[in-house]
Amino acid sequence: MKIPIENDWLPILNQPNLDATYQKLTLFLTNEYQNKTIYPEKEQIWQAFEWTPYRDVRVVILGQDPYHGPNQAHGLSFSVKPGIKTPPSLVNIYKELETDLGCDRVNHGYLKSWAEQGVLLLNTVLTVRKGEAHSHRKKGWEEVTDHVIKELSNREEPIVFILWGNPSIDKRNLINEEKHVVLTSSHPSPLSAYRGFFGSKPFSSTNVALEKLNQAPINWQLPEKV
Repeated sequence: MKIPIENDWLPILNQPNLDATYQKLTLFLTNEYQNKTIYPEKEQIWQAFEWTPYRDVRVVILGQDPYHGPNQAHGLSFSVKPGIKTPPSLVNIYKELETDLGCDRVNHGYLKSWAEQGVLLLNTVLTVRKGEAHSHRKKGWEEVTDHVIKELSNREEPIVFILWGNPSIDKRNLINEEKHVVLTSSHPSPLSAYRGFFGSKPFSSTNVALEKLNQAPINWQLPEKV
């Protein structure tokens, strides 16, 4: 699999222990993209890594698989392309952001400004079939993204990991919590947001943690125009 990244993620993602996984994924994805409608577009599978280099990661927000509706997914967890209606989970994220930090809600779901500040918006699975949530689970992506989480955990500079929902929280055992900060809650989806996501204050908690680590806080306020 050719990975179209030109920053310090490339040697991390090209390690020999992933060769067999990539061979399996390449066969599977070649067939899927030829015969089905797959999101995101091939060119955007690795977008999160392109916009947030390894050395710049300060926060990780871990999602599950990409949005499976037309024109939504573009390679960042929870983010959608400009001009696309904000999905329900992201609406709830904005509600919590407003309650937590007083940030104004914007009329788009494009989270590039977070990525550019060192927030890695990572999904555990990087592709999906149109209209079929979780359709690319257990095809090899989990081995890749588990490797990514381990490599981030091995980094000397501390990172804040935000894990929403049980599938993300299950990755907690990959993180060295003596070095890094882990924040958890229920998922922001409408099915579970009232079970512990609302009121969890992940954004202010992240900034408090970063300041204790002598790092600049994240400006979570999204720009109105993209």
